[in-house]
Amino acid sequence: MTATMRALHSLATGGPETLELRQVPVPDPGPGQLRLRVQAVGVNYPDVLIIQDRYQFKPERPFAPGAEVAGVVDALGPGVDGPAPGTRVLAMLGWGGMADYVVLKAADCFAIPDAMPIDEAAGFLLTYGTSWHALRDRAALKAGETLLVMGAAGGVGLAAVELGRAMGARVIAAVSSPEKLAVAMAAGADAGLIYPHAPLDRAAQRAFSDRVKAEAGGAVDVIYDPVGGDYAEPALRAIARGGRYLIVGFPAGIPAVPFNLPLLKECDLRGVFWGSHIEHDPAAHRAAVAELLDLYAQGKIRPRIHSHHPLDRGGAAIALLAGRAVTGKVVVMVDETAR
Repeated sequence: MTATMRALHSLATGGPETLELRQVPVPDPGPGQLRLRVQAVGVNYPDVLIIQDRYQFKPERPFAPGAEVAGVVDALGPGVDGPAPGTRVLAMLGWGGMADYVVLKAADCFAIPDAMPIDEAAGFLLTYGTSWHALRDRAALKAGETLLVMGAAGGVGLAAVELGRAMGARVIAAVSSPEKLAVAMAAGADAGLIYPHAPLDRAAQRAFSDRVKAEAGGAVDVIYDPVGGDYAEPALRAIARGGRYLIVGFPAGIPAVPFNLPLLKECDLRGVFWGSHIEHDPAAHRAAVAELLDLYAQGKIRPRIHSHHPLDRGGAAIALLAGRAVTGKVVVMVDETAR
């Protein structure tokens, strides 16, 4: 008899409410692969997009969302000699994580430190990996520079706040509510501000830009923007000459930025596509993960878990993230006994 497992599948294009929990065969690992018994899955904005066919990748259906996984090695494929079965690992997938088991390349797995809880492991790699690549590789953030983090209470935003502080920058957190500001300040921001809800008219944009300049004491050197929308242009107007604007994401909409602004400021707009970086420089990625795990061991970074959800409520977890009221990470506990 073929062994089966649970998987939360996208069967048709749509929102989180279209996902269905199904029984499907347990996959076998192929050459170079291992099978992971999934314990926890970090929910991220690409999960919102991929089930709506709005992401860079459009997998063939049926598929399970869930790109960020943590669990226990269950079996090794041909030619694989480790990590050994029973080892706790975390990894990034394109999709497929919201299931009891998943197969993936053994080389893509990283051992979880003994002191790291499984829910934090599931919420670690994407947020810190993205923000580390953005701040260090793309922006070359220097100690003493001023960093503005937009959406500073979300998963990648909080990671950017912590990492910016660890790199010696002065961090200004921009958020949408007093509650979120308290979270960002607790994560280590030096200053903070609350931006108004979109849409922003010209007066509101100008007021936001002026507030950023006031908090920065003039202008900001680096802007980390995982928000986009109406906030991008006024943030850019507050950047210093020679500043670096990091384009991380745009859940508030893809902004239309006047090209005269980068010209007048002599600043750079720099895209951040962490997945492409992993693909093109896997050795640098592995080194970066080792550095991030060392920062975790030093107590300088730690994921903030907003909420936990069982696998059969995975759609609700994605919907919660899409609502943009989350502070930190939403985690689906595939194995509810693992926490």
